[in-house]
Amino acid sequence: MEKRLIECVPNISEGRNINTINEIAAVVETVEGVKLLDVDPGKATNRTVITFVGEPEKVIESAFRLIKKAAELIDMSKHSGEHPRFGATDVCPLVPISGISLEETAKYAHQLGERVGKELGIPGYFYEKAAKKEDRVNLAHCRSGEYEGLKDKFKDTNWQPDFGPAEFNDSVARSGATAISARDFLIAYNVNLNTTSTRRANAIAFDIREAGRIKREGNPATGKKVLDTNGEPVRIPGKLKAVKGIGWYIEEYGIAQISYNLTNISITSMHEAFDATCKAADKRGLRVTGSELIGLIPLQAMLDAADYYLKKQERSLGIAESEKIKIAIKSLGLDDLKPFNPKEKIIEYLLEQESSRKLVDLSAYDLAEETASESMAPGGGSISAYVGALGVSLGTMVANLSAHKAGWDEKWSQFSKWAEKGQNYKNKLLYLVDEDTNSFNQIIAAFRMPKGTEEEKKLRLQAVEDATKYATEIPFEVMQTAYDSMEVMQAMIADGLPNSLSDAGVGILCARTAVLGAYFNVRINAKDIKDKEFVKDILSRAEAIYHKTLETEKEVISIIDTRI
Repeated sequence: MEKRLIECVPNISEGRNINTINEIAAVVETVEGVKLLDVDPGKATNRTVITFVGEPEKVIESAFRLIKKAAELIDMSKHSGEHPRFGATDVCPLVPISGISLEETAKYAHQLGERVGKELGIPGYFYEKAAKKEDRVNLAHCRSGEYEGLKDKFKDTNWQPDFGPAEFNDSVARSGATAISARDFLIAYNVNLNTTSTRRANAIAFDIREAGRIKREGNPATGKKVLDTNGEPVRIPGKLKAVKGIGWYIEEYGIAQISYNLTNISITSMHEAFDATCKAADKRGLRVTGSELIGLIPLQAMLDAADYYLKKQERSLGIAESEKIKIAIKSLGLDDLKPFNPKEKIIEYLLEQESSRKLVDLSAYDLAEETASESMAPGGGSISAYVGALGVSLGTMVANLSAHKAGWDEKWSQFSKWAEKGQNYKNKLLYLVDEDTNSFNQIIAAFRMPKGTEEEKKLRLQAVEDATKYATEIPFEVMQTAYDSMEVMQAMIADGLPNSLSDAGVGILCARTAVLGAYFNVRINAKDIKDKEFVKDILSRAEAIYHKTLETEKEVISIIDTRI
C-alpha cells in the first residue's frame, strides 16, 4: 500500500537572523517520522521558506510546533521586507505528495487552523483548496493590506478570520495572522534581469502572469483605469495561465527579479515561464541572466526542462538522468546567483533513504566484492539483472552516438526514441538488481516466523509460499525485460553507427546472459512452490522467452559476422 505523505512549506517572516531561523526550523524534526528537507532564507525579503514531509498527522503536529515557535521568536510589529506578509508564520500550505488526495489534505489544513486559533490565539485564513469562502481562495486577497492593515481588516465583517481571535490584541500585534491552505505543488521561481529597475521588472511580470495588467486609457502605465459595468477594473490578461508574478529589486544581488509562483506546473512549467520571460525581456530591451529556485522542485520538472532544451538543440533525449539535470541547470541559469545542488533541491533526491544501502549504489569494484563475499545475496538473479542493464546501456550508447553523428541530423529523433527506450529498460533492470535480493530476503524472513502454534505454522507456511512465488516472479521479470531490451541493440545493429557494431553486439550477448541466468533462477525457485498451476504457467512462459532469446542471438551474430 502506498504510504500517505504530505509536504508542508511554511514561510516565516525572518530571513536575516540565522539563529532565529535555525531555532524555528529545528522544531520540525522533534516529531518522529517527519523529515526536514530544506531551509531557504532570503535577506532582502526577510523571509524563509521551510520544507518538510511526513505522514499527515505527524506533519500537522510539526507545523503546529513551528507556528508556535515562530510566534515566540518573531515580532511582526518590528518586521520589514520586500515580500508581502502579515504574520510571523505568514503562510503554511500543505501539499499532497503520495497516497492522499487534495481534498483529504484540505481537512488536515482545517484541523491545523482550528488548533492554531484555539491553542495559540493566532488568527488566520484558509485559502486555495482549504478556503471556506469563495473570496478567500486567492492568497493575495487574504493577505491584502498586509500586516499593517490587519487592525482595520478585522473590523470589516467580510474579513473576520476563519480561525483565532477577531481582534488586534497585543498578542496578535506580535504574531500577526497566518494563512493555511491545501494546494497543488507550487514552484516559487525568480527570474534574474540585467537591470535594477523594479518598474521594468513589473512590466515583464504583467506581460507574463495570468492576471496580466489593468487596462488604462491613453498611457498604459499612468492613464485612467478602464472600469467594467460593475465598476471593477478591466484587465488585459497575461500570456501564461497558472502563473502569479511581481517585479522587485533585490539588494542582496544588486538586480531586479521577477518573482513567480507557478501554481500548476502541468499547465505552465518552469521552462515555459523562463522562455516566455526571456522573449518579453528582449522586447523591452532587457536580458534574462538566469533564474533562482526558492525551496524544492519535483524531479520530473527538471527532466521536462532538460527535454525541452534538448529538443530545441535536436539532441537525444535518451541521455543519463544526471546529464539531464546538468542541462536543466545551465539552460535555466539556476546557478547564476549561487550554486545549485540537485541533491539539496530536488524532492526525490532528498527523500532517498540514506540508511537503505542499495546494490546499484555500490561502485563496480564494491559490487564485485559484495557478490564474492560469504553472503548468499546478491546472487545469480541480481547479477543477471545487472548484466542485462549493462547490455542495454551499450545499445543506448550507440543510439546516443548515432543521434549526434554529423550528417545524420535528419535522423536524430529516430535515434533519440531508441535511446529513451534503452534508458527505460536500463532503469527497470537496475531496479530488479536490488529487488531480486529483496525477494530472497523475504523468503528468509518468512522462514524465521514463529511456529509454536498451529495458527502460527499455517501463517508461516503461507508466508513462505507467497515469498517464494515473488522470488520466482522477479527473475521472470528480468527475463522478460532483458529479452525486450534486445530490440534496442537490434535496431542499432541495423541502422546505427557502423563503427559501433561490436558495442551493440556485446549488448546482445549481455541481454542473452541476463535471460539465461534469470531463467535458471526461475526454475530453481519454482521447484519449492506448492501451487502447481502457478509453476506450470510461469515455467511455460519462461521457456518461451528462453528459446526466443537464443534465436535472436543466433540471428544477430550471423549479421555481425557478415559485416565485420
